[in-house]
Amino acid sequence: MTAVNPCQGERAPVHITRYGDREFRYQIQYLSNSSRASIKVHVHPNGQVQVDAPDNASLQEIKAAVQRRARWVLKHLDDIEERNRDVLPRQWVSGESQLYLGRRYVLKVINDPEQRKVTCKLIRGQLRVQGKALSPERTQRAVREWYRDRARDVFQRRLELMADKLPWTKATPPWRIIEMQTQWGSCTPEGVVLLNPHLVKAPTKAIDYVILHELCHLEEHNHSPHFYGLLDRFMPEWRGVKERLDLRVEEVLGGRL
Repeated sequence: MTAVNPCQGERAPVHITRYGDREFRYQIQYLSNSSRASIKVHVHPNGQVQVDAPDNASLQEIKAAVQRRARWVLKHLDDIEERNRDVLPRQWVSGESQLYLGRRYVLKVINDPEQRKVTCKLIRGQLRVQGKALSPERTQRAVREWYRDRARDVFQRRLELMADKLPWTKATPPWRIIEMQTQWGSCTPEGVVLLNPHLVKAPTKAIDYVILHELCHLEEHNHSPHFYGLLDRFMPEWRGVKERLDLRVEEVLGGRL
């Protein structure tokens, strides 16, 4: 199961740390213009371990910092594995639940021999997929397209509202929907915001947090103290929002689109 976190950067080399008879892998994200920043170790909800380090930190210093946190990392990895045991793959049949904006809806699959075009609509607490000779594959495609359509509408509205609040965004920045394996969102060096369509399953507050995170990267590219200061200024409660989003990540992504 893949989860996501809002962050930036190209794919980094993989390093290995051993603790007792166990080991884990991690990637290093170097932060430019942040010589006074400390080395921080993150365990993302998908089990990916990321280390943020100032660009003047030596590899030896980074490895020592990770080694000091190894027991903490392994505990978090164990917790993630335990949560994932209860996540079952979707069968795309009636009765399964689907999330949209943090609320749960029942999937209803209706085989209609007279309806050649498959439709997917949210009607009275049900996500109804209707059409001729519906297979799980056709149902999944219909739901996937429905989510992407809703994501385009929701993300556009939330981006406009959030951009209007920030002094450094004079207009809504260019953005795209893109499925990502390890990120809720990203911001390219050219200033294009990328958002994962799965995010539309999360509550609106969580969507706003991810969008704010990426918009803050337009002002501060790195995860520096100034970056986190911007988050604190415009969403003081962002840490709790992020924590709740991380805790639901298996539920949000349990049925891949």
